[in-house]
Amino acid sequence: MSIVNGLWSIVHRPKMNITILTYGSRGDVQPFVALAIGLQKRGHYVKLAAPHKFNEFIASHGINSVSLAGDPEEISRLINDVGTNPIRVIASLWKYIFSIAPQVSRAAFPACQGADLIVHSFLFTVGGHSWAREHNIPDVSIQTFPMFAPTRAFPNVSAPNIPPGSLSYFSHWLATQIFWHGGNLGYGPALRAHPEIDYPRRLYFPFDENPPRLRTPLLFAYSPSILPRPSDWNEHVHVTGYFFLDEPNYQPPMELSSFLAEGEPPICISFGSMVNRRAERIDQMIHEALKRTNHRGIILSGWGGIARQPSDDLLYLESAPHGWLLPRCKMLIHHGGAGTTSAGLRAGIPQVVAPFTADQPFWGKRVHAIGVGSKPIAVNQLSVERMVRAMAEAESKPVLERAQATGQRIRGEDGVEEAVRVIESHAAAFGKSPIF
Repeated sequence: MSIVNGLWSIVHRPKMNITILTYGSRGDVQPFVALAIGLQKRGHYVKLAAPHKFNEFIASHGINSVSLAGDPEEISRLINDVGTNPIRVIASLWKYIFSIAPQVSRAAFPACQGADLIVHSFLFTVGGHSWAREHNIPDVSIQTFPMFAPTRAFPNVSAPNIPPGSLSYFSHWLATQIFWHGGNLGYGPALRAHPEIDYPRRLYFPFDENPPRLRTPLLFAYSPSILPRPSDWNEHVHVTGYFFLDEPNYQPPMELSSFLAEGEPPICISFGSMVNRRAERIDQMIHEALKRTNHRGIILSGWGGIARQPSDDLLYLESAPHGWLLPRCKMLIHHGGAGTTSAGLRAGIPQVVAPFTADQPFWGKRVHAIGVGSKPIAVNQLSVERMVRAMAEAESKPVLERAQATGQRIRGEDGVEEAVRVIESHAAAFGKSPIF
């Protein structure tokens, strides 16, 4: 009987038109490609609105892409150059957002027309929810780092050194207020300056209590293995697990295959989209640290602008799928971005984190706290000696064993499946509740 009921639910479950709104670097887009694939497998029609740089990448996975204006590299440059000061990071972020908001909105809000449900990530949290609210449809917020959910268990990502307790709770509250009021500050002028854009008439914050409207679910797309769900969160907050995007058809270039076959597993060095004036200095330190420790290395240069110094023991690549490459490496040295951190955890290899800005110091501290990597080194304090010591710590037997055990747990999780379950459950409950 249960099999019959299960088949009936598959055949008769409602199919939805879902619009996903996200903005930022590859690490801000790729998880939502994985989510879109999971939703499409359930029979839903999905549009993914993201920076135009990623149109080809999104389309290659069979997802309908909506092109948004702006250069995500510019966000990296802005917040990277101001360091870890949270006020300066937020000020730089809002300055950029206000400059491109009209162009982005011209494509983003029309992409929501006809949607049955909207999924929004960090920079679309308020705009996506406000549009959904005014059009009487459900919405779901998905973040790759803990935000908008105050807790005493750990601090906000903007203040990772605050101890657990009341100050941690206050750090979350303050960060949320700055985010909310900062957006409000620029919204009125934008509304008046661009009446032709289908902006929401007013802004709503999605996580306030707004009965009778059903509360917006808040999903954190990371593993409880790196940050367990606190007991003081409300039931609308979920920790789903990571959204991994596998690329089973990836064929490595000959230079990569040959390099991997010619010696022991290398160390992977990946600083993501961190573009700044330190690139050449970091490159020189990497060369010297690898030489002193007698390791081979692969540098994923990406947007990092790192100068190329040829070496028999060092390979430069523009990019390679982390899911394919990292299981073939012995260690990961990186900036602490959420996506790179998750890939290292899944691969089960030790990590050395040299954070630049934003949420990176937070994830670096978490990697060390759960024992799968060395103590993080702020990039402006990085030296060859510190890097060598961190590599030795990461190579120790206890760290390696914990990294392997954590990888095994994370490989058993399915964050996309859990997120799809919450999305479908919320849509079903929303249809039975008062809308506004």
